[in-house]
Amino acid sequence: MSAIDNKKLMQDIFAGLANRDGTLFTERMADDFRWINIGTNKWSGTFDGKEAVLRDLLGPLRGRLMARSRTVAHRFFADGDHVIVEARGDNLTRDGKAYNNEYCFVFCLSEGKIKEVKEYSDTALIEAVLGDPAEAVAAAMPVR
Repeated sequence: MSAIDNKKLMQDIFAGLANRDGTLFTERMADDFRWINIGTNKWSGTFDGKEAVLRDLLGPLRGRLMARSRTVAHRFFADGDHVIVEARGDNLTRDGKAYNNEYCFVFCLSEGKIKEVKEYSDTALIEAVLGDPAEAVAAAMPVR
């Protein structure tokens, strides 16, 4: 796919995410998808494989939030197989805390599938508002 096609795909995915619908995002994750969260807090790390991302990262996140995650993109930059997305979250935790992080996502795509994302965000905010992901596992609901 061209840079234009990759950018359009990510715009479509984020249109869904702005409406709390991650269906297209999940569908377009490659089976060997990798999510890299920068930083050194308990949410940081590398999550390898679509199922691991859904179970170990997005599942605990879903357990912390009042509703499905909402992320609104503001800018898209595309170069070949890479698309950079600047976005902002608009979320509320189950205990009433605002979780409105600022993000810069660097996506790597191949043949219409997302192979990797590297997430840059306010890691101090993640830790302060979301706490320990292990504590969220019990409250997590399926992400699909």
